Amino acid sequence: MEQWFSNQVVIVTGAGRGIGYSTAKLFAQYGASVVINDYDADCADKAASELQSAGYKVLSVPGDVTDPKYPDMLMQKTVETFGKVNVIVNNAGYTWDGMIHKMSDKQYMAMLEIHNVAPFRIIRAAAPYMREIAKQEKAEGKTPEPRSIVNISSLSGLHGNTGQANYSTAKSGIIGLTKTVAKEWGPFGIRCNAVAFGFIETRLTKDQESGEQIEVEGEKVQLGIPSHMKGMITMLIPLGRPGTPDEAAGAVVFLASPLASYITGICLEVTGGL
Repeated sequence: MEQWFSNQVVIVTGAGRGIGYSTAKLFAQYGASVVINDYDADCADKAASELQSAGYKVLSVPGDVTDPKYPDMLMQKTVETFGKVNVIVNNAGYTWDGMIHKMSDKQYMAMLEIHNVAPFRIIRAAAPYMREIAKQEKAEGKTPEPRSIVNISSLSGLHGNTGQANYSTAKSGIIGLTKTVAKEWGPFGIRCNAVAFGFIETRLTKDQESGEQIEVEGEKVQLGIPSHMKGMITMLIPLGRPGTPDEAAGAVVFLASPLASYITGICLEVTGGL
């Protein structure tokens, strides 16, 4: 396997399971030192341990990405351990669905916090380790190291979705942030792209009847999609099936790889044609 990310350091948020874990694993397989974040410390530590056991260089930095203090801590621990930051994947997130007329402010703002504010703070916290170092390299006449950011959007952010006013708004917003970072940091050789996923098999798309929940500020949030709707969605996918976390990860790693060295400011749809 090509070592595209040899001597590079990659941070993946929400990497304890699902798309995030598959992404962290694929980056490691392509030679990167990987930093795994997850809200669930046990989940983050277990994921890191599994990859370390396979011989990869991995650091677990669990924590809540919506905590204003966390982004700086994440960067500090990353640089203390691996010396630098080359790639950031803002993947952490969840859904909290509800119809507009029944949606509370708390429910709406939670999606903006996790999908918009947290990525913004993480990118801002990375500026001294990405933008400023790249600026210095350029001033010294050096070729800047490869650096890029990949933000995770959704088909809901491109087209809207019933019951997801909060999530759709946030996933649309991350595309605006992506395009702005691409313009501001492009002069320093730093690329920024987004990936909009369709129906990928994760705990966010399991049968809602399975009862999987997460807790947000003391409130239980039901995850998943009603089983009768999943069949309807699958019928609309030209490839005839949901995507896998590994397929989702491939798109993220591609955008950070040398194969995408002249791609920045775009949103890649990974939807099976949906």
